[in-house]
Amino acid sequence: MRVAVVILNWNGKNFLEKFLPFVVAHNSSYSEIIVADNSSSDDSISFLKKNYPQIRIIQNEVNGGFAKGYNDALKQVDSEYYVLLNSDVEVTLGWIENTISLMEKDKSIAACQPKIKSYVNKNYFEYAGAAGGFIDKFAYPFCRGRILDTIEEDKNQYDDKREVFWATGACLFVRAECYHLVNGFDEDFFAHMEEIDLCWRLKNRGYKIMYCPYSTVYHVGGGTLNKTSTYKTFLNFRNNLILLCKNHPPHFFFAKLFTRMIMDGIAGCKFLLTGQFEHFLAVLKAHYSFWKTIKTTFKKRKQLKSEITKHTTSAVYLHSIVADFYLRGKKTFKEIDLKDRFM
Repeated sequence: MRVAVVILNWNGKNFLEKFLPFVVAHNSSYSEIIVADNSSSDDSISFLKKNYPQIRIIQNEVNGGFAKGYNDALKQVDSEYYVLLNSDVEVTLGWIENTISLMEKDKSIAACQPKIKSYVNKNYFEYAGAAGGFIDKFAYPFCRGRILDTIEEDKNQYDDKREVFWATGACLFVRAECYHLVNGFDEDFFAHMEEIDLCWRLKNRGYKIMYCPYSTVYHVGGGTLNKTSTYKTFLNFRNNLILLCKNHPPHFFFAKLFTRMIMDGIAGCKFLLTGQFEHFLAVLKAHYSFWKTIKTTFKKRKQLKSEITKHTTSAVYLHSIVADFYLRGKKTFKEIDLKDRFM
């Protein structure tokens, strides 16, 4: 068994300096640590060569974002498992062994994530992944432990292994053969939600995506783009529409796409009414970009036609998470986790 821990870096010397010691200290006997550098302009490379000569470095020629950065790097990595690890993550004892052990016991598991907790407040889950990712019927993502912007304290309420819809890109364990089977990440996403797209395509192939509670990592979050970034707002709105358009089954597809346009419009108006004009513009730009590339997206959808099936797993929420949150006051996963509401 061979495992490659691949850390994508872009001008992240400070994160490497802070978190690489944990990765090295808690590395397994069967895993290799690799840093894939996305054409950094800081002194990340010289820092690595001086302080970690044992770590392999892959230097990408351009910064193609998260998606292209990993696609380019992983073409050069020969391993049974990839562990895609953000540079702003503190790992803990057994984080590799426990997750790989779960995947080894079930060959139908294509991808898996550990418990993701906040580095800033270690008693709480972290936004990007928490205890496993899900989507609702409109393809809005949420997590066990994080509904929209409400993040739960970890009180061991999600300490059960469970099939989920998507695993976070902050710490993504994926079988190499499965990754390449679906041609890796969609590079048009650049960053944000490309891991959900990857997991959706894997699920349409009949694979499982799992959450492993026996491993824990701590994520800073927002290392490249923080929550106040208008570019992040643009990517989130645009990429979520692409995600829905590419992968959703034909049942009620156009009705849901139309509804999403209205819901995004309401979100944009909320930005405007709260004085966040630049974020309002980011939503408009996201929709413009989506429609500008709609032919390309539908071409991808057509190519995936034979794989797109009606969801048969227990990881798609059949209601609207936005309506549950704002209209019904449901702020935690436990409040919506009803078996008859999942498919």
